[in-house]
Parts: sequence; structure tokens; C-alpha cells
Amino acid sequence: MSIAATAPTAGSIDSKMRSIVFASSVGTIIEWYDFLIYATAAALVFNKAFFPTIDPLAGTLAALGSYAVGFLARPLGGALFGHFGDRLGRKSMLVLTMFIMGLSTFCIGLLPTYASIGVFAPILLILLRVIQGIGLGGEWGGASLMVLEHAPSDKRGFYSSFVQIGFPIGLVLASLVFALATKLPEADFQAWGWRIPFLVSVVLLALGTFIRSKVPETPVFEKMKSDDALSKNPVGEAVGKNFKTFLIAVGLKLSEVSWVYMLTVFCVVYATTKLGLPKQQMLDAVMLAALCELVTLPFFGWLSDKIGRRALFIMGALFTMAFAFPLFMMLESKDATYITLAIVIAMNFGHGMMFGIESAYFPELFGPRVRYTGASFGFQVSAALGGGFAPIIATALVGYFGGSTGVSVMMIAIALITLSAALAARETKGESLHA
Repeated sequence: MSIAATAPTAGSIDSKMRSIVFASSVGTIIEWYDFLIYATAAALVFNKAFFPTIDPLAGTLAALGSYAVGFLARPLGGALFGHFGDRLGRKSMLVLTMFIMGLSTFCIGLLPTYASIGVFAPILLILLRVIQGIGLGGEWGGASLMVLEHAPSDKRGFYSSFVQIGFPIGLVLASLVFALATKLPEADFQAWGWRIPFLVSVVLLALGTFIRSKVPETPVFEKMKSDDALSKNPVGEAVGKNFKTFLIAVGLKLSEVSWVYMLTVFCVVYATTKLGLPKQQMLDAVMLAALCELVTLPFFGWLSDKIGRRALFIMGALFTMAFAFPLFMMLESKDATYITLAIVIAMNFGHGMMFGIESAYFPELFGPRVRYTGASFGFQVSAALGGGFAPIIATALVGYFGGSTGVSVMMIAIALITLSAALAARETKGESLHA
């Protein structure tokens, strides 16, 4: 009788998981919204507002360079907050990273432009972008572990995929807010309308902080703490003693992150400046693709619980290689239907198939002592390399060659790296998280 009264029921477990998944996902949505509105602003506004004294192509490259700085800061955030997440706990890092991210985003919305304070404007912009990157770099690992280390072993891929939903929802919110802002007269949008998406983030920050403060610490961390088994040097242990696994994590992430930022940043720039397509058309296509990921990401997470994580990475890399040329052929048709279809297909299979399972796969590759650090640092190093530089290199390639062929070849080469990493990786489905 006593056992029956105290044993957790399936309903209570599901209710607890829903609460944890909701708290982790809401925070991740806010983090990605903050990070992605910068990407859109870099593509549409910042070349004129903060880098106006150089020619248009160079101004675009400079704006995208300030965007890339945030990616370079992400590994620092991954290592820093990974260290404390493995030493002090997952939960405390969730609230701290959100506060850092939200405050820096709000401040970007208040920045004077180059016309007001000269060279200090781009300097302050880049500084705040660095702080954004540090915050996001530490947030993802904590949110992923919070779900993964609470989830039943046979549903870890599915539950963890909801952390990844933060990206498409954040992207939809960012696209929607900018779509509304671009309806303003062009002069008003360039003068003050672009600031609105940054300023409203302070409301999201308050909401996310409150929700995340209610989640419990993970049982895996609590057990390590009670067993006095915490790592004294998580970064050194994650990279030094697990170097092959670390390199595999970097390689696994590389194609997916390059691909998605090509779609959401470079393709917007390319279509609007080189092909003469309306900004709104591209933003609508990206938003529709992201909405589709609300379905495909959980599906791929569920599928990874059935067939394994590794197989999906192999299929995702092969898809990217096959679609690298058709993507630009469809964009260059200038047909609205083909363009939308290209973005939707590319986003969901070149990005979603791999991205949807990363919150489960990356932490599972590392042991519990260094799981936060290893997963975060590997994830963010790859994000810095692929997400930060791919749009800049692609823009330079188009400027040099005058077309998209070099960009397609680059994406195939990157996908080959991810394919090699997937073939070298082990399958983790069903493994114990305490090992």
C-alpha cells in the first residue's frame, strides 16, 4: 500500500517532463529570438546604420562580420558556463545565461548609430554582440541537459528535440517582428523601426527568467554531487581526455549550422541584392520553413529513438550534398513558389534532420562529469566556424565569381566533413547517462 502510494505514476512523470520541457524550451526560444534578430538586422540595416562610410559590398561584409563576432564568442560561453554547469549544476546556469543574453539584446536596441557617435557606434555594437554570443554559448547545453537528464531513456531523443524547437520559434518570432517593422516607410524603418525587435526582448527576458527559476536540478547531477564525483577541470577533461569525441562533435555540427545560416542570412542578402527579390518574400519563405520545423524536429527526435542518432546525421549530410546546386537553381528562377519550396525543403532536411537530435546526441557522446562542457564547447566551436564564417565566405565567393557555383561547392565540402564525423561517431541511443 505504501509502495503504491509513493511510486511515481506515468501521468506524474509525463507532467513533470512537460514542465521541464516547457521551461527549457521557452528559455531557448527567447535566447534564439535575441540572437537571430541581430542576423536579420545585419542583413537589412546595419550596413547603413553602423558601417555607412564604405562601398555597399564592403558594408554588407562588415555588417555580417559584426554578426560573425557573436559566433566567435559562443565557444567562450560554452566553455565558461560548461565549466560551472558541470561544477555547480545545470539549473543555475540557465537563468544566468538568459539574463546576459536578454540585457545585451535590449541594449543593442538603444544604441546610437554611426551618424550620432561615429566610430564608437560599431565598436559598441560589436561589444554587445560578443556578450550575446557568450550568453547563447552557455545556454544551449544547460537547456539540453535539463531535459535529457530527466527524460526516460527510450524517449530522450523525442523530449530533447523540444529544446531545438526554440530555434525555429525564435526564428519565426524574429521574422514576424521584422516583417511588421518593414511595413513602416523605409525611412522610418531605417531610422528607428529596426530597434523595436531588440527592445521588446526585455519582456521576454522577464517571462523566461520566472519560468526557468521553477525547474529542479537534474537527477544525474544530484547523484554526482552526492557521490563527490564532480570534475575539478571540466574543460581539460572534456577536450584533453575526450579529444576524439570532441572533434566528432565539432564535425557533426558543421554542415547543419553552415546550412541554416546560409538559408537565413546569406540567401536573404543574395536574393535581395543580387537577384533583386523583395525582402518580404524571402522573410516569408524563411518563416514558413521554420514553422514546418515545429513538426519535423520532434519527428526526427522521435525517429532517432527508433533507428538511432547516427543514421540521421548520415542522411542529413547526404541530402545537403545532393541539394547544394538545386537550392540555388530554384532561387535563381525568381519564381515565388520554387523559392519558397527550396527554402522549406533545405531547412527541414539539411538542417532539421540533424539539428533536431543534437540536444540528445551531443550530450550523450560525453560522460556525466563533463557533459555540459563537452557538448556545449563542441557545439559552439562548430557554430563559430560554420555559422559565423559561412555567410561571409559565401558573400565573398559571389562577389568574386559572380554566381552561386562556388557557394554550392563550399557547402558540399562542408557536408563531407560532417559525413566523415558521423561515420566515425558511435551510436548512443539507449546508453546509460550515468556511465
